[in-house]
Amino acid sequence: MPSRSDQVVAMLVALTALSACRDKNQPDAYGNFETTEVVVSAETSGQLLWFKADEGQPLAHDQLVGVIDTTQLALQQRQLAAQRAAATSHVTEVGQQLDALRVQYEIAGRNYERIKRLIADQAATAQQLDQAERDYKVLGEQIQAAEAQQRSVAEDVKSTDARRAQISQQLAKSRITSPVAGTVLARYTDRGEFVQPGQPLYKIANLDSMILRAYVNETQLARVKLGAPVNVSIDTGGKSRRTLAGIISWVSPEAEFTPTPIQTRDERKDLVYAVKVRVANPGGIVKIGMPADVRF
Repeated sequence: MPSRSDQVVAMLVALTALSACRDKNQPDAYGNFETTEVVVSAETSGQLLWFKADEGQPLAHDQLVGVIDTTQLALQQRQLAAQRAAATSHVTEVGQQLDALRVQYEIAGRNYERIKRLIADQAATAQQLDQAERDYKVLGEQIQAAEAQQRSVAEDVKSTDARRAQISQQLAKSRITSPVAGTVLARYTDRGEFVQPGQPLYKIANLDSMILRAYVNETQLARVKLGAPVNVSIDTGGKSRRTLAGIISWVSPEAEFTPTPIQTRDERKDLVYAVKVRVANPGGIVKIGMPADVRF
């Protein structure tokens, strides 16, 4: 029969082994899941004629989810189209007038030069020379005025085109599409409401892949490598847990003081480094804010 001292030694060995086992099973870090959330806002003003973005609804990239009333914009676009047609016609008309004036100007110039030669030969009067010079100068001034008018009308056409392009862009923005593929997390408005540019309409996030933000101390930092695989453990109800495969996607280059709700393996360390672990989310088992353990 073993002596009492032998029993004490055996008990100490067992407690030491149990303590070592517990330390070995202790997670390296703790964290919570998050994802990139996108708040989609209205880009133009008007009544929301149609809107289909219910909470929990999956949306594809560029999927149409709503339409804002564009009646006034459409009327403005028609008005601008009519103005452009009139301005373009005016440009053509002024161009034709310029062509005629340039022909007359050339003829007047030749006549002016001819009268000057006749004056030299004493075959024309000074009155004829003055009239030829006056006709020549007047036509030159008319050409300058017509050219200025042509430039002004051409600028009107450009301004109208710019305004039409702006309205076309606003018309395009009246169609609300999903900027990313994901699941609707929150809905902020309903059909029939009047919305303004910048007003939030709904929030969406891709839940197929989640990010676990955890914190490690300086001692653990040497074991954390970008792209390295890790094991992430989550509760699945009761005492059971599920282990998911993760990849380290980011390591903070700066240390920070330990956040209040965060635990680390060595809590005596005040400075920690944030790391992000990307984890696939099969069947949506992982939820935003869910806690998890990490083992490197």
